[in-house]
Amino acid sequence: MGTRPVRKIIHVDMDAFYASVEQRDDPALRGKPVAVGYAAARGVVAAASYEARRFGVRSALPSVTAMRRCPELIFVKPRFDVYRAVSKQIHMIFADYTPVIQPLSLDEAYLDVTANLRGIETAWATAKEIRARILAETGLTASAGISYNKFLAKLASDQRKPNGQFAVTPEMGPAWVEALPVARFHGVGPVTARKMHALGIETGADLRGKSLEFLRAHFGSAAEWYHAISRGEDDRPVHVDLPRKSSGSETTFDRDLVENAEIEAGVLEMAEDVWTWCDQAQEFGRTVTVKVKYGDFQIITRSRSLTAGLVDRRETLRDMSLALIRSVLPTPKGIRLVGVTVSNFEERLGEELPF
Repeated sequence: MGTRPVRKIIHVDMDAFYASVEQRDDPALRGKPVAVGYAAARGVVAAASYEARRFGVRSALPSVTAMRRCPELIFVKPRFDVYRAVSKQIHMIFADYTPVIQPLSLDEAYLDVTANLRGIETAWATAKEIRARILAETGLTASAGISYNKFLAKLASDQRKPNGQFAVTPEMGPAWVEALPVARFHGVGPVTARKMHALGIETGADLRGKSLEFLRAHFGSAAEWYHAISRGEDDRPVHVDLPRKSSGSETTFDRDLVENAEIEAGVLEMAEDVWTWCDQAQEFGRTVTVKVKYGDFQIITRSRSLTAGLVDRRETLRDMSLALIRSVLPTPKGIRLVGVTVSNFEERLGEELPF
């Protein structure tokens, strides 16, 4: 009996992407604490440079709090058109190494390089070459995680940030996961981490020690996922979503949010991600849906469909998204996740999709 070949997955994550683009384009900002966003009283930080992060400034932080933590903080207005253009450059580099690319946002993606189209000796060397090309062609640094599945590759990309890479081999995978705090696991948010801690689950080893029945009793449908990742297992493929019937993006916040401005900023950021895909693909839908997941894991959605025309302008998507999230604000409890999806795409018979 033959065995399935070990997959070679790379997770590439740009370093402080929005802020780094601004520092690249304005030499006066280099080496200084920079926040992309607005310094207005109800403004929110969209992204922060590493210099700013040393002061505790991070995305989704109210601007007034950010300035209190870092009085020298420099706010820069977002330039999403520039970020999209740079992202396109980076994805063109990816395409030189594999057609199996799963973008997660403007600044990160999974690559399956198992086929090794360029004949590079190892996935490690492939990641190193990709990062070098990104730096040479865009002037920006990227970090990478290399492993045999997506879960481990994404964890690994955080290990040597910024401007580094880390590999988790099949031999080291299970033991490496056991030593990590569960709060670092992607898919385990702050609320779930607190719940795990209350159950005596602090590390991957603790999680692995719990039976599937125990996990089902306490975590429901997520039990199988937690059972698998505690063993370093993740069979999810790197998806190349063609064609798509919808375009969506969602984010889990570092903490449960209750302030209207922060929640709205998160929704607008997701709407911008969705618009990036729609604009590049020239695919437009009629329906916008906003998803909200509360800290207690209750999920609600709000949708609106245009009776005539399409959501084919950024402003239309932003306005519809804001109206939908505002229909559930002020929130009665903390919000851990928001998402925006455009669906009900217009059919274009006899025309190739622009990919």
